[in-house]
Amino acid sequence: MKSSIFKTAIAIAMLAVLPALAHADTWQIDPAHTNVEFTVRHMMISNVKGQFQKTSGTITTNGSDPASAQIDATIDASSVDTRVDKRDMHLKSPDFLDVAKYPTITFKSTKVEAAGPNKWKVTGDLTLHGVTKPVVLDVESSAQPISMMGKTHAGASATTKINRSDFGLTWNKALEAGGVVVGDEVAISIDVEAVKK
Repeated sequence: MKSSIFKTAIAIAMLAVLPALAHADTWQIDPAHTNVEFTVRHMMISNVKGQFQKTSGTITTNGSDPASAQIDATIDASSVDTRVDKRDMHLKSPDFLDVAKYPTITFKSTKVEAAGPNKWKVTGDLTLHGVTKPVVLDVESSAQPISMMGKTHAGASATTKINRSDFGLTWNKALEAGGVVVGDEVAISIDVEAVKK
């Protein structure tokens, strides 16, 4: 009797899950049309901008419901580019990203909440320099996916701010006039285009 009840319970659970699986859509992040930029204060007087040239990942949704989205993105840490080779080498060194030890930066979403028309708060775990911390992205999605050449494309823009010291990125130098060479706060701006698989 118990075995029969157990089997019935499993069958009911599978029937409940199958409709969701049937409507699950997977979107591939398009690296050629995706950009991850960062801005940090330099010597307390100006902003230095940089970007990561290589980003990949997937976005899985339950049909057309953005709130169901699960995001899994990976950035190649060695692809950092600030347009100055010497600075890029320093950023890749153990003083900062230590790309030999921590070759990737990852983001995995844990919650998506509506924040207005085509706007979302996306909470997720950011792993940077071997440290994982929760962050919240302010996301604005394109109003409607576009079909081109037999494929469906969608886009979104996101912003957030982190303190690099929270991730163990603490290298700095004091300035004679006061302050430090590199600010702690890092502003992040992301533009993503994804293609439905």
